Amino acid sequence: MKGPRREGRGIPLRAVVPNAVTALALCSGLTAIRFAIGEQWEKAVWFILLAAVLDGMDGRIARMLNGASRFGAELDSLSDVIAFGVSPAIILYLWSLQYWPRFGWIFALAYAVCMALRLARFNAMIDSQEQPHKSAGFLTGVPAPAGAGVLLLPIYLWLASDRAWAWAQDWRLVAPWAAIVAFLAISSLATFSWTSFRLRRHVRLEAIVVIALVGGALFTAPWETLSAAVLLYVATLPFSVASYARVRRQRAAAPSHGREPPQPA
Repeated sequence: MKGPRREGRGIPLRAVVPNAVTALALCSGLTAIRFAIGEQWEKAVWFILLAAVLDGMDGRIARMLNGASRFGAELDSLSDVIAFGVSPAIILYLWSLQYWPRFGWIFALAYAVCMALRLARFNAMIDSQEQPHKSAGFLTGVPAPAGAGVLLLPIYLWLASDRAWAWAQDWRLVAPWAAIVAFLAISSLATFSWTSFRLRRHVRLEAIVVIALVGGALFTAPWETLSAAVLLYVATLPFSVASYARVRRQRAAAPSHGREPPQPA
């Protein structure tokens, strides 16, 4: 007689694939540092952007394959600290902040530490039932990939000018910008979560055309397109704060009028 059937050992492939994508994002962020050391700024920025794309894919792959796990969530946060906290800080320091002796490194450190604090806060709240921003379809502060993209705006402008705009590399501009982005990362500001948006049926074709045009612009004029995208994102921050304030008012008024709370934006 055969003995009792032994349970399969090992980790299922559906759990390995999203974690492998997360590891690739981590490698991409570290590779960006390697190119920054060699003063290959275009490649350094592209690898940060590649890390952002991979970071956006791993969670969706995990949900699609039913391979989400607490290990993957922790690995994702550790990867984000390196790819979107440490790597952009070092790139910005080597590109500009190192020319401000003693104090330039402090601003690079401040950004990296604030990004680590943001991700630690995210991990601490991951099992919390009380998340008013998330339940309303918003994020708390600027997310890590967006923060890295916003931080590198001076480099985008410098590359868009074919390295002619020396003012964009001036630490007098770069240091305050790094401080502002660090504050936005750890702030409690409500920011739009793009995954919560739903397109109306009659604008889907128009949306596809816009996405195609943006993709074409990104290939033909990448630095101008990235600069415009960052400025547009920063311009949406006041609107996101106002939109969340409106949702809070609606939620506060709903019980007194017997209405259901509003759905996420």
